[in-house]
Amino acid sequence: MQTQTRVLAIHAHPDDVEFQCAGTLALLKRAGCSITIATMTPGDCGSAELGAEAISEVRRNEAKAAAELLGADYFCLEFRDLNIFNDDESRRRVTEVLRRTRPNLILTAPPVDYHCDHEATSLLVRDACFSASCPNYATRQWEPAPAIDWIPHLYYVDPLEGNDREGQPIPAGIHVDVSDVFELKRKMLACHASQREWLLRQHGMDEYLESQAKWGVKRGAEIGVAKAEGFRQYLGHPYPHDDLLLKLIGQDGRGGRVAGKTS
Repeated sequence: MQTQTRVLAIHAHPDDVEFQCAGTLALLKRAGCSITIATMTPGDCGSAELGAEAISEVRRNEAKAAAELLGADYFCLEFRDLNIFNDDESRRRVTEVLRRTRPNLILTAPPVDYHCDHEATSLLVRDACFSASCPNYATRQWEPAPAIDWIPHLYYVDPLEGNDREGQPIPAGIHVDVSDVFELKRKMLACHASQREWLLRQHGMDEYLESQAKWGVKRGAEIGVAKAEGFRQYLGHPYPHDDLLLKLIGQDGRGGRVAGKTS
């Protein structure tokens, strides 16, 4: 009997997943996958008015509400903003998360992005995909989960606006047509109401729902659809090389070609 495919979307902060890959998660959910959304931090630096604990509580609740719209689980690893580092303790913590959630497919932050938390998350998740399968790698957690006996398929979401740290474009290796689930993606991002004023203050971004839509349109135009999301699959040894993501959703996103719609 075939088991349900488990998908983990893990990024640095609440709202990162909603910006970059919520449409694809909706398609994976439609395809029958089990979805878990995780954030490394609760977004404790995401306010100029509320203290760290107060804004963390607000943002955990926003992330949970967004996940519920999708029918997904949500949890936070409880790192702190600007305090995610690729070190031994952190790697063991992320490894334990993978052993507990036991994902077949992971969507995570890109290795090059504008934010240090994004880049550290990317490295930690990449390495945890490997270490989670090593039985002798102890996580030192209370009642640790057993090692998994596979390496998950790993995909990086787009960096912010598709650019590296110096503003140079990073092309998508895979496009996913999210046109018919984009309204759900928009509703999920709208759950993060606390971030509108923060993004306006820090990034000069007003109406961040419109910023989400504009990026979807741009990626979509690259393959001739209304809205798309971009990914790059990690193909390092010994990670899986077959494109499980596109197989699950029934699309062919390579070379600007879309072969079909989600069933």
